[in-house]
Amino acid sequence: MGIDLVIFDFDGVIVDSETLANQVLADELTALGCPTDLDDAFDTYMGHGWAACLRKVEERWGAVPPGLRDRVDTGVAMRLAGELRTVAGVEAFLDRLGLPCCIASSSQPDWLRSRLAMFGLAHHFGDRVFSAAVHVARSKPHPDIYLHAAREMGARPDRSWVIEDSPTGVTAGVAAGMTVIGLLAGTHVRDGHGAQLRAAGAHHLAASYDEVAALIGAAA
Repeated sequence: MGIDLVIFDFDGVIVDSETLANQVLADELTALGCPTDLDDAFDTYMGHGWAACLRKVEERWGAVPPGLRDRVDTGVAMRLAGELRTVAGVEAFLDRLGLPCCIASSSQPDWLRSRLAMFGLAHHFGDRVFSAAVHVARSKPHPDIYLHAAREMGARPDRSWVIEDSPTGVTAGVAAGMTVIGLLAGTHVRDGHGAQLRAAGAHHLAASYDEVAALIGAAA
């Protein structure tokens, strides 16, 4: 059928930030009296926007510890310069993609744009950066941000492909009627992660951007 648009999630797909961010969240929750390890954070919070994460904290612990967001934001910021990297292979993949593309993420726009600039990737996307935090009412796993991105890009959902790394994001892409590649290239990927993405509805799995390129090349 062909491909009109490739939509990228961001954290865990373009920047390898999921381990860093979830470790900081786990550490700060634990310090505030809500014992959480990295696996707990991955299973409970990964792929969700901050508002959804806070709701999950409240559901689990009865209340959100005061100052949690500031502590997490500060902790992540302190570790960014020395530890944050791009997901292996994404730069070369973007250089040779040759198809319209955009970002559709649950993260804040400032985070998305600053990290794209940090790694010299902003020119690949221009103003085609969409955030569920500001552009739609419901975040992933609802399909809203993916449908918004397709509308803004003038693409049909059934001719749009999504690259996602979390079950939450895969669920959103599938609900939008798009073809979803579950990417297993980030450092947060653990045993069984591919099975979780398949269970969420991923149409394909890819362990690297070379595999993503092969899948998209075969369909384009």
